[in-house]
Amino acid sequence: MPAVVVLVAVLALFALGYRYYSSYLARRVYGLDPNYVTPAHRYSDGVDFVPTNRYVVFSHHFISVAGAAPIVGPAVAVFWGWGPALLWVVLGTIFAAGVHDFGALAVSVRHRAKSIGTLAGEVVSRRAGTLFLIIIFFLLTLVNAVFSVVIANLFVSTPSVVLPTLVTIPLAIGVGQYVYRTRSAALLPSLVVLLLVYASIPLGLLFPITIDPLAAAVGLTPKTLWIILVFGYAFAASRLPVWLLLQPRDYINQQQMLVALAVILLGVAVGFDWIVAPLINDVPDGSPPWFPLLFITIACGAISGFHSLVSSGTTAKQIDRETDARFVGYLGAVGEGTLALCAILACTAGVAATRADWDALYTDYATASGSATDNFVNGVANFASHLGIPETVGVVFAAVVIISFASTTMDTGVRLQRYIVQEIAETARIRPLARNLTLATLVAVAVPLALALTPGDFAFGTLWQLFGTTNQLTAGLALAVIAVWVTKSSRNPLAVLIPLVFLLVMTSWALVLNLVRFVTADDPMQVFLLAPLDAVIFVLALWLIVEASLALRTAWRARTAAAGTPAVPAADPKTGTDAAPPAGDSPTDPAEPAGAGEQ
Repeated sequence: MPAVVVLVAVLALFALGYRYYSSYLARRVYGLDPNYVTPAHRYSDGVDFVPTNRYVVFSHHFISVAGAAPIVGPAVAVFWGWGPALLWVVLGTIFAAGVHDFGALAVSVRHRAKSIGTLAGEVVSRRAGTLFLIIIFFLLTLVNAVFSVVIANLFVSTPSVVLPTLVTIPLAIGVGQYVYRTRSAALLPSLVVLLLVYASIPLGLLFPITIDPLAAAVGLTPKTLWIILVFGYAFAASRLPVWLLLQPRDYINQQQMLVALAVILLGVAVGFDWIVAPLINDVPDGSPPWFPLLFITIACGAISGFHSLVSSGTTAKQIDRETDARFVGYLGAVGEGTLALCAILACTAGVAATRADWDALYTDYATASGSATDNFVNGVANFASHLGIPETVGVVFAAVVIISFASTTMDTGVRLQRYIVQEIAETARIRPLARNLTLATLVAVAVPLALALTPGDFAFGTLWQLFGTTNQLTAGLALAVIAVWVTKSSRNPLAVLIPLVFLLVMTSWALVLNLVRFVTADDPMQVFLLAPLDAVIFVLALWLIVEASLALRTAWRARTAAAGTPAVPAADPKTGTDAAPPAGDSPTDPAEPAGAGEQ
């Protein structure tokens, strides 16, 4: 089948989903009110709470949630065939991710832009708030470990990408200094920097950088040394002010995201490549089953719990009108689904010209996992060649895209991990750890670093599945919060409950299958490290199911008891508060920093 046909069909479905389904959610489920006074106006301080044009908010939100994950997950999942992978991306984006991202933003706006973790403790239960904290700790540990491996693999396989990547760091700091000191717009300097980064690609081809001699001198493999160096960078970056490196990298990556999507989409249309991968692949015996593991392998790009941290973090503080939540939240999910679609096409139509060539790249699950990023890179390079871009340049371009997104995610991830470590330490009354930023950052780096350096070939594929399950648990908790709030608001929670139940069933099922596989494995690291980790996540999943069920039952009973009484108005536009706010949500309470999702 021509890839362009799939491309046009899926984009049309995404457009219909936004036009009709998000409109239904806005009117009948979340009850958006154009007269509602948003936290950006109520607590406007010119720093965090700033009423912002919806197009600007969308740009910030999209680049904050879009990273390497919607590329890597689909690049692995096509091992089972492009049909199941594409189906989950389409249905997951329209009926799960859009509901989740949009809903987390809407609930946060109605609760003074509080983080989803704080809302879990208030809307569901205090135990749910504790659960959320633990799940986020595991999620950030796994995502930082996985992305460090992604970056290290690309540095080893494509040494010509090292120079353009290193060039980006001082240039981004320069942009940060310029924007911060002059209070100027970031668009023009970020475009200039992006052009300079692309101009350095030919230099990277001429002067590829490897650390093989240094690795040999210290007795490490190049991949291991790169992982250590990447975490060293993440430690330093997470201690810098956000305006100095993290934010300007967001500016640059925002432009880079648009360029990458344009190259892929235009390359597919111009080249008219055919999808040579099978619709449903006849995988070798002993391979993991696509059902249910597909639904955790493709997390970002279908539904991602990490998005709820961003929606209820910085994004909720910038919403000008409550109705903008539909444009920002739902369309942001559609944008990430589009990136996942591009990854599927790159790994099924761009990476190979014949079925035999594709089969050689996806011989088994381990091979598919280990070469996922390389397959995407080569597929994008092929699409770029249709536009007159040399394939060698296209390879470096695609690798720079993945590394840029992954490193930005790690910058944020390590910073968020430090917050979580400090909050856990404060709860446990370990004051030195709670108050010492250096010590807390060391813990935030050491845990995922140890996981990434665990010996064995399972690191990428297996850790990605554990990341997916933890990410989906986070999404499940966010959906539970949304479902309880919708139920309490006397609106139909079915659109939220369906993806919630589906996620919890698939996640629990996948955890059980993985637990059996780890316990019976010959590798002692899987038996003594991954099996206990999987078991802990499974317990958290069961805990989440109990908490969500209890909260929903209580909310439904309260709703039933109130049946027949006059409906409570959704909001008072003068004060910007719910007419009957839940406990702890008094209109006189001060705004509470969201913390999670800081970009």
